[in-house]
Amino acid sequence: MSSTPPAVLAPGARGAEQLGRCLRMYRARVSPTEAGLPEGPGPRRTPGLRREELATLAGISVDYCARLERGREAHPSAAVIDALARALRLDDAEHDHLRALAARAAAGSPPRPRPEPARTVRPAVRSLLESLRPAPAYVVSRSLDLLAWSPAGLNLYGGLANWPAAERNLARYVFLHPAARDLFPDWENQVRGCVARLRALAGTDPDAPDLARLVGELLLKSPDFARLWERHEVRPRPYGSKTFRHPDVGGLTLDYQSLQLDGTPGHRLVAYQAAPGTPDHDAMTLLDLLDAEQRAVPEPNPR
Repeated sequence: MSSTPPAVLAPGARGAEQLGRCLRMYRARVSPTEAGLPEGPGPRRTPGLRREELATLAGISVDYCARLERGREAHPSAAVIDALARALRLDDAEHDHLRALAARAAAGSPPRPRPEPARTVRPAVRSLLESLRPAPAYVVSRSLDLLAWSPAGLNLYGGLANWPAAERNLARYVFLHPAARDLFPDWENQVRGCVARLRALAGTDPDAPDLARLVGELLLKSPDFARLWERHEVRPRPYGSKTFRHPDVGGLTLDYQSLQLDGTPGHRLVAYQAAPGTPDHDAMTLLDLLDAEQRAVPEPNPR
């Protein structure tokens, strides 16, 4: 297998090209039946809707639809974007993503990137992490850098403590750390949520330098990331449950909740919990007692 990832547009690529690629990906995943159309005679050469079908459903010409998908049309109206979103059966997050890409295409030259959010975590937030023990909890940046953590918050991701603190990023971990696929029984589902969060950021701040660095690294090093990045999924999961096969404490399933931290743009606090008296809570408590950073054996720099 070639080590070169497929041609995937990085965050700062020309807006009209990003919009076109996104439309093609969304069109490919909608079946005629889902769109209320007959399958029609004969085999279909491509998955999903034909371009002519999308144009009909959206009420635009086939030529205009083709120009949009080929990145040759940079000024679709809001009404056209809304019609395409309805035809493609997009949810609210995907619709917003399409609007953001259209705005990026219309802007032409890349906007001046906003400065990276501060990485400093306030002492009060660190005290909050400490008060949540033994629950795993941590603070991440908008691009998933791990900025602060409770002991169990770091230990939850087996082997992450082996990386220098400045290299600890949850997207980098799930795609590049050798322990990640064993940690998550549903690895594919976990990484889709991770990519979706980065894609959502790319729609609103495509030239963010921290995002560009991370995405560029993962596109080069992980074919799986490149494959998922191209799908333009933008459905972050701010709450739910995750199952882990942890190398030190065994299997456990924890509920989690993600919260935006006011006063520090881009920072989120993620906390896990389990019902007291359950095996999951016992395993969580053991995680809090591990001293992974003391036991860590340095590994090669993941970059």
